[in-house]
Amino acid sequence: MFYFDQSGFTLTPCIPYAWQGRGKPLTLPSAASPRVNVLGFMSPTHQSHFQTVIGRVTSATVIAALDAFAAQTARAGKLRLVVLDNAPIHTSQAFQDRMVDWFRQGVGFHWLPPYSPELNLIEILWRKIKYEWLPPKAYLSFNHLKSELQNILEHFGSKYQITFD
Repeated sequence: MFYFDQSGFTLTPCIPYAWQGRGKPLTLPSAASPRVNVLGFMSPTHQSHFQTVIGRVTSATVIAALDAFAAQTARAGKLRLVVLDNAPIHTSQAFQDRMVDWFRQGVGFHWLPPYSPELNLIEILWRKIKYEWLPPKAYLSFNHLKSELQNILEHFGSKYQITFD
């Protein structure tokens, strides 16, 4: 089983809170930037498949990510269930038109109930990346952001892990 979703990253850092000494403000750079979107498939055992896109995510972008995932699934000769939300890009006619092809390659789908992101485990990954794993230096430039994000994605499951209880 794999959980699928996408998340965006920009040069505006995600900082929930911080402690600072009186008269010693903590600052992070923040700037307008393009958006790095990550489309991800993640299993509870840390198997993953990621694709990054600069700019907008559309049904075509999602279809391309699923095409790559389905091809990988077919080569492995496995059956995989993909759990996803009801975003319009996941339920479009273009998406629906490809489902038979993906099923033939061993990929089935299960849609979560509306308004229940807490049931999609990949949401935990996005939160960990944004609030814990991206270092402050990631926000120095767009190239730093892309590089640090790619490092996290490449090392997910080894250096970066989530404990699912």
